Amino acid sequence: MSPVGIPAVNPAIANTSPAPDRPLRIGLLSYRSNPHCGGQGIYLRHLSRALRDLGHRVEVISGPPDPQLDQDIPVHRLDSLDLYDPADPFRVPRSHELRDPANFYEWLNVSTMGFPEPFLFGAKAFYFLKSQVRRFDVLHDNQSLSYGVWALSRRIPTLVTIHHPITRDRAIAVQAENRFLKKLKQLRWYSFIGMQKRVARQLACILTVSACARRDICRDFQMPPERFRIVPNGIDTGRFYPRPEIPRVPERIITTNSADTPLKGLAYLLQAVAVVRRRRPVQLVVVGQPKRNGRIVRLIRELELGETVQFTGRISSAEFVRQYARASVAVVSSLYEGFGLPAGEAMACGVPVISTTGGALPEVVGDAGLLVPPGNHRALAAAISELLENPSRAADLGRAGYKRVQKRFTWQRAAEKTVAAYREVIRDHG
Repeated sequence: MSPVGIPAVNPAIANTSPAPDRPLRIGLLSYRSNPHCGGQGIYLRHLSRALRDLGHRVEVISGPPDPQLDQDIPVHRLDSLDLYDPADPFRVPRSHELRDPANFYEWLNVSTMGFPEPFLFGAKAFYFLKSQVRRFDVLHDNQSLSYGVWALSRRIPTLVTIHHPITRDRAIAVQAENRFLKKLKQLRWYSFIGMQKRVARQLACILTVSACARRDICRDFQMPPERFRIVPNGIDTGRFYPRPEIPRVPERIITTNSADTPLKGLAYLLQAVAVVRRRRPVQLVVVGQPKRNGRIVRLIRELELGETVQFTGRISSAEFVRQYARASVAVVSSLYEGFGLPAGEAMACGVPVISTTGGALPEVVGDAGLLVPPGNHRALAAAISELLENPSRAADLGRAGYKRVQKRFTWQRAAEKTVAAYREVIRDHG
């Protein structure tokens, strides 16, 4: 038996390697596939489309929610209790649902402050795919790093994308808590990291999205850098683009905060806005919604920013682009990003960007924006004031950011590099 009760598989059973230029049969695995927010769901949607456009056959094996892919990309949905559904979070399952051992395991873990989704998704993916592995030339796991994926990798060429080391999320989340019991709660929630480290070390090829992410994963997961291939994410330039017919609103700042977590650094941006507001009547638009009575809401009250800050809630992509078009400056205040989609999307819209140097953000922004240290609200305030006081400088950065995205960060380019990694894994598979 392999770890945690997943049946061992025969490594001698393998697919015949396809001809070097033949279109590939690709299985994309993604345990949580929100198509509207979060890097993993966006990555799944755009990579699957770009791979299909290159002529490959793509099928997706997905956990909740529905990834809402194009109709020519089949989706196999692996059901779960989905206890993190925003429409009904942490619901109490019905008695008949708990008769299923997997559902009972999921409910028990969530009830004890754990996060079982990666493990359960991998187990379900294994049982779904074990009798039909010849259907695919390669499997590509979108960061579940579960024991089920490990088992599948022994009978079919498999690689995984690690967007960034989740160990950084854990460290920042634990540090942000003041009380010991809350620190323990965070450690319990992130307990799946041990599984992910063990599985990552067993896979022959890891894709990641930046040199910074590779360095940090190598250190935290204790892995050699030669196992990695860097494939930067693409930006959906068909969805995010300049709208010159919409006038920019002076003093208007925009940021995204789809995940209300300390990692995103919104608290530091709020403190920076409070400093800037002493000299000029700024407005901050936050694309997203804070937790009710959470730390961000409390900080807004403490800083008396109630009339200065506007949260949009969930909005459509078209409205997102309109919000960018009206903004004078976009700020990415994250303490760490494995890539930095918000920076790339703002640049694609021609918005001047201020970003921290957290993680891989300098690799995305380059010299096409202003860079400040993470967690430094005074540096953020100074950069915001500099661009608001110098519209011509801001306009130059907006144009430079747009050109940088068009040259370096398209999904076609990302898909081509990903396919090269697929063929390498297929060639080297036992």
